[in-house]
Amino acid sequence: MDYDSKVLKARQKRSLAETQARKKDWRISIALTLWACYIRLWKISQPSSVVFDEVHFGGFASKYIKTRFFMDVHPPLAKMLIALVAKSFGFDGSFDFKDIGKDYLEPGVPYVPIRVFCALNGILTVPIAYWTLRSAGHSVAAGVVAALMVCYENGLITNNRHILLDPILLSFTAATTLVWINFYNQKNRPFQFWWYFWLALTGLGLGLTVSCKWVGLFTIATVGVSTMKNLWEIWGDTRTPIPVFARHFGARAVCLIAIPIITYMIMFSIHFHSLPNSGEGNGFMSPEFQQTLAGHKLADTPIDVAYGSKVYIRHMATRGGYLHSHPHNYPSGSKQQQVTLYPHRDTNNWWTIYKKESEEATGIEYVKHGDVVRLVHPESNKRLHSHDHRPPVTDLEYHNEVSAYGFPGFDGDANDYWRVEIVDHDKRDPDSKERLRTLHSKFRLVHVLRNCALFSHSVKLPDWGWGQQEVTCINNGKLPKTMWYIESTENEQLPADAEKVNYRRPGFLSKFLELNKVMWDVNKGLTASHPYDSRPEVTRN
Repeated sequence: MDYDSKVLKARQKRSLAETQARKKDWRISIALTLWACYIRLWKISQPSSVVFDEVHFGGFASKYIKTRFFMDVHPPLAKMLIALVAKSFGFDGSFDFKDIGKDYLEPGVPYVPIRVFCALNGILTVPIAYWTLRSAGHSVAAGVVAALMVCYENGLITNNRHILLDPILLSFTAATTLVWINFYNQKNRPFQFWWYFWLALTGLGLGLTVSCKWVGLFTIATVGVSTMKNLWEIWGDTRTPIPVFARHFGARAVCLIAIPIITYMIMFSIHFHSLPNSGEGNGFMSPEFQQTLAGHKLADTPIDVAYGSKVYIRHMATRGGYLHSHPHNYPSGSKQQQVTLYPHRDTNNWWTIYKKESEEATGIEYVKHGDVVRLVHPESNKRLHSHDHRPPVTDLEYHNEVSAYGFPGFDGDANDYWRVEIVDHDKRDPDSKERLRTLHSKFRLVHVLRNCALFSHSVKLPDWGWGQQEVTCINNGKLPKTMWYIESTENEQLPADAEKVNYRRPGFLSKFLELNKVMWDVNKGLTASHPYDSRPEVTRN
């Protein structure tokens, strides 16, 4: 009995010490939070104008409120939270955040509540830093020092006081680290409620973190390496039965792989639901994706392409858009009318297909693989043309200039002849392999005399070309960038009941994968330094 009473007394003493320590931790964390509020919220209304990247992230809030689709290289969660706060405080999206220094006060933008929301996320990282170190077994002093380092770090203070994604990202990152340590502390009590609770919460935190910015993948990598080490130790313990190891592995796979992926996808589902209308981000997306946006519906168009048809010709490998010409000439080379790619639907995108021998269409005769054709630009009555001149921008030997050429009374010449080569087709439409069919036939236009293929790439023309995408005729060009298809066609000779076609509307998964690929491609192309970044001075002796 003496032994049992001593054990009971020791347990009570330890429990009392833990309770007192926990109360002390709460008092310290509350004090740290209040102090962090003072540091981060002091005069947060200043300056009362757009600061740094508030240009972007405030602007995205406007677009969410207006429900207009846009494209950004970051996942949507943090932007949606900022938009939600802005909307909650009466912001109607009319302020565009377009320029740094633009005044908030006169238009009545509720910028202070939005900044406070971002600051509160930054404030949370201070007590979380304290609890993280305490949960990891470190002393009170170590926890306080870590929290104060986060609290007083100049970069974090500045970052947290503005309408940016980073404070939200940092709060989710810090919270995920804390719950992961709490899960680790349950390692001697596997498969109990709190073990599952903290593991699932870690997975949720990972999903929320990476849904703010892809830099959250480093948090996933950190937890992933720790998980592999943990599983290796369990596997190496010969006392662990295989079914128990399988249970460990399965629980981690569900919570640390499935839950983050599902969370990430849910954020994009909300994103798509929030932006149902056509907007300035359309040009980044495929025509199929754009068909899902209100205000950008393409009318059904005849599937057959006959001589005399007016057509919209779209490039496949880039997002440049449609084969286009306008009444402006090249400043050098032939100085003939420019031919470009233009991303928006426009009357200058129409081209009429004729046989090489005549620009008269009698009856219905379909354009077939191997036919030699002319393409006439109806707005200017000039023909798609190429010759032995170098393009003004891509001045390389294997590139030939492409222009629109002609004048009244001139019947054209052999430089207007292009051979249609169908290189791919919709397997559900066998006819599209032998003759041009709208949307279904993918083809090249090969210049008969120079044996070069109509080509475009992601090179923009200077101001004289209105920033539109360059079109050339390339020798031995790669197939994707020399492939085209017809998006729309008109021909009065086709019967009224002619078969029609339209883009297939993609489902959520296709849209999700496409948008993430576009985000990756655009992000990969951002190689220039930020115009407002600062670099350490280099001291030269």
